[in-house]
Order: sequence, then structure tokens, then C-alpha cells
Amino acid sequence: MSANNNKRLFYGSCFAIITTAFSFSIRAGILPELAETFDLSAKQLGFINQMWFIGFPIAMVIGGLFYHVIGPKRIMQCAFFAHSAGILLTIYSGGYVGLLISTLLIGIGNGCTEAACNPMIADSYEGKTMNMLMNRFHMWFPGGIVLGSLVSFVMTGLDLGWQAQIWIFFVPTIIYAYLFYGQSFPKPRIQEATTIKGNLKAMVKPLFIFIAVCMALTAISEFGPTQWAQLILEKSGAVPMLVLALITGIMTFGRYFGGEIVHKFDQTGVLLGSAIFTTLGIFLLSTQTGFMIYVSAAIFAVGVCYFWPNMIGFVAQKIPKSGALGMSVIGAIGMFSTSIFQPVIGGWIDNAYETATSIGLTGDALDLAAGQQTLERMITFPLILIILFTILYFWIRKKERLM
Repeated sequence: MSANNNKRLFYGSCFAIITTAFSFSIRAGILPELAETFDLSAKQLGFINQMWFIGFPIAMVIGGLFYHVIGPKRIMQCAFFAHSAGILLTIYSGGYVGLLISTLLIGIGNGCTEAACNPMIADSYEGKTMNMLMNRFHMWFPGGIVLGSLVSFVMTGLDLGWQAQIWIFFVPTIIYAYLFYGQSFPKPRIQEATTIKGNLKAMVKPLFIFIAVCMALTAISEFGPTQWAQLILEKSGAVPMLVLALITGIMTFGRYFGGEIVHKFDQTGVLLGSAIFTTLGIFLLSTQTGFMIYVSAAIFAVGVCYFWPNMIGFVAQKIPKSGALGMSVIGAIGMFSTSIFQPVIGGWIDNAYETATSIGLTGDALDLAAGQQTLERMITFPLILIILFTILYFWIRKKERLM
């Protein structure tokens, strides 16, 4: 394939993940409006969020299984259909059930994007270039969240309504469809990675199972605080959508230079450092107010910045025989883990409000206490990751010495 063809595929992948990011950030921004419009509780909002995270892994696993049968082109056609249908159904949902179904469809579109684009980039490039572009591809998830958060902030301020914000999803959706149209797609570099038997053989090994457990925790460490930022931080003395924009802006900047950092510290060193910063960041978010929320958010952003692309890159580089299926399953595990915790976090928020109310708190003090208590419970995830990534760091060092 030509270099121009590869570039166009890469740019198309970037706009596809921007669509995913818009569906994350703008939906987070309109949660209060949805709650008011349809009289929804935090737990019901949690179930709506859960559909986003359930559709994602379902599509990723199915896409990974059939990647070498139907190819990334057809998977991206499915993504376009699911995104378009989900956007339209969200706008005309009419209530809770419609929002559940539309969010599921958008999640399926997002999962198809990951299932097609991750292995496509891994097959198009190798080594240091692959690590660099994998980070830059995933850079556009936080980058898109920055754009989406600012769009949501401005449109909410102008009182344009949540439906108008959802229409914005179509902009990157149409662009990625145009960029993928008529292009040639890469063939797999490792032949054994093209068979499901070869993939499964690599995936039942201890290293893959271990990294799968880690992925479940890295995903909820990142998406837990950010998906609920609007509700949790509403009375913290900071603007929640600007906090989200700050977090994702730092993540975008960091991932742009991710290839060099991974080259210097290896994926295992980067992941361990990420867990430490994430733990510190969530702790500070749960204890600070006012301007310090922005400082805490910056520390959190440095932590979660390299989680997702380097978990995928780890599988692509260190467990290559797991192929497209391995990368898809790892991503699916992350999203499935996050989906499970969405209503749980919604329940934590409801319980935190009950606890704070029982001790006599009201108004802004009530909202602040409930948000901080919810964040305190989220610290457990990255704390466990510090232990797991320390084990992984020495495990890989020992394995490399024996090779």
C-alpha cells in the first residue's frame, strides 16, 4: 500500500475516535439536562451510561473475531451505520428506554471503531513507529473530549438544548466515512495472528490473563471520574466541563509524545508510573476544592494519559500472536468493566447523598460531600494497579533477560 493510503486510513481512524470522544464528553455534559427532561435518577443515568460501555465491548469482541474474515472496511461501515442510527434515535428517543437503545447503538459504533482501527494501525506500521502512532491515534480520544467538552459548555451556556449538541456528532462521523471511502486496507504481518486458534492459544497464557485483569482496573480508573465529572464536581468550586477539558487536554498533549516516552521507559514502566499518578490525582480530587481541583485534575490526567494506548500496544507488541482478537478483547474487557461500574457509581452517588443528608447537610455542602465521598471510593482501583504493575514490571524484565 502507498504511504498516502496509510496516512488517509490513519486520519480516518482519528476522526472515527473523535466521534467516540464526542459521544463520551457531550453525553457527560448533558446528563443534568437529560435527568431534568425525563425525570431520571442518578442510578437511571448510570444504566444509560452503562449501555455505552456494553455496546462497546460487544462490538469489539465480534469485530475482533471476524476481523480477518470481513476486514476492517466492513467493520467501519457497521460503525458508520451504528453511529448514525444512535445519534438520530438519541435525538428522537422520547424517554428512558429510547435513550438506553440509542446509547447502546452508539457504543456499538465506538466498539467497531476500536476493533477495526487498532489492528489496522498495528498491521500498517511496526516497532517504534507503531507505538508512536498508536499513542497518537488514541490521543484523539482525549483530544475529541476536549473539543466536545468545550462545544457542550458553549452550547449549554447559549441554552441551545441537548438535542442540538447531539447533532454535532455527525460532523466527525461524516468525515471518517469520507476518508475511508475507496481505500485499500493492510494485511496482517504475523500469519498465526490471522487464525482464531492461534489467537486463543496466545490468549490463554498467564501474561494475557494478567494484563486483562489490569485492563479492567485501568479503564474504570480513567472513565469512572471523567464520565461522572458533571455530577460529582458540580459544587466543588470548579467548572466540571472545564475540568474535563483540562484533563483531556493534558492527555492529548501527553499521548502525542507517547512514543518517545514508551521507547525510554517501556510500556511496563509507563503503566506503573501512570497508576501512581492516577491514585494521587483521585485522592486530591476527593479532598480539594476551588482552584486546587484544576491542579488535582492535571495530576490525574498525567496518570490516566497512557493507560489505554499502552495496554493495547503492550498486547500488540508483547503478545502479537493474539492478533486483532487479542487487542479487541483487551479493549472490550476495559469497556465491559466500566459498564458494570456505571450503575454502581450511580448508586454510590445516591447513597452518598442519603448519608450526607442524614447528618444534616443541605444545598451546596450536600452536593460537595456526596461528590467527594464517591471519589474516595474510586481510589481503590488505581491503588490495586500500583501493586499489579509493579509485578508486571519485574515479570517482563525477567522474561526479557531469559530471552
